[in-house]
Amino acid sequence: MEKLLWCLLIMISFSRTFGHEDMFKKAFVFPKESDTSYVSLEAESKKPLNTFTVCLHFYTALSTVRSFSVFSYATKKNSNDILIFWNKDKQYTFGVGGAEVRFMVSEIPEAPTHICASWESATGIVEFWIDGKPKVRKSLHKGYTVGPDASIILGQEQDSYGGDFDAKQSLVGDIGDVNMWDFVLSPEQINTVYVGGTLSPNVLNWRALNYKAQGDVFIKPQLWS
Repeated sequence: MEKLLWCLLIMISFSRTFGHEDMFKKAFVFPKESDTSYVSLEAESKKPLNTFTVCLHFYTALSTVRSFSVFSYATKKNSNDILIFWNKDKQYTFGVGGAEVRFMVSEIPEAPTHICASWESATGIVEFWIDGKPKVRKSLHKGYTVGPDASIILGQEQDSYGGDFDAKQSLVGDIGDVNMWDFVLSPEQINTVYVGGTLSPNVLNWRALNYKAQGDVFIKPQLWS
């Protein structure tokens, strides 16, 4: 009986830590500043990337307070192989392979915000979309290849592969609809995603998400439509 109870407790603990589920209309909630709370995502494809698009929603009151990580994709060769980061001086940082470009915004986001970021190695062209509207294209790390076997983290910024978090860079708020493709979405496809389409994402799929939650992270209904 004791052995059976122990096995049940292990199964319950495992189910709380690991998940594979349809996250439609759900969001991860990070209610407080921390260097121990995060969500680790497992990619469906672990191959190197020469093109990609990442789209997601986030909602926070931190935008006027401090900077924070939105999306952290580390590989063993570079802890910032893909990075989306909000800077409190009204700009987003988008990084590939440690190189970065910045996109200024005219207003501090105070409502749920949808962003899409894409990059292609052949030209180095970066596209960055905020709430369905594109920023001016920029060039970044032409000829680079994003490494395989990524550690993908929501809620924290990785300064080493899978860790080395700083509470002052953590997200406090909600994040959801995180999807990633191994190709550059067209403007028409970006708009489809913005209004709720998914277009069969093949790296990260919010409708069939493999994840591990650590610390004070909760799953709640989305606060955006």
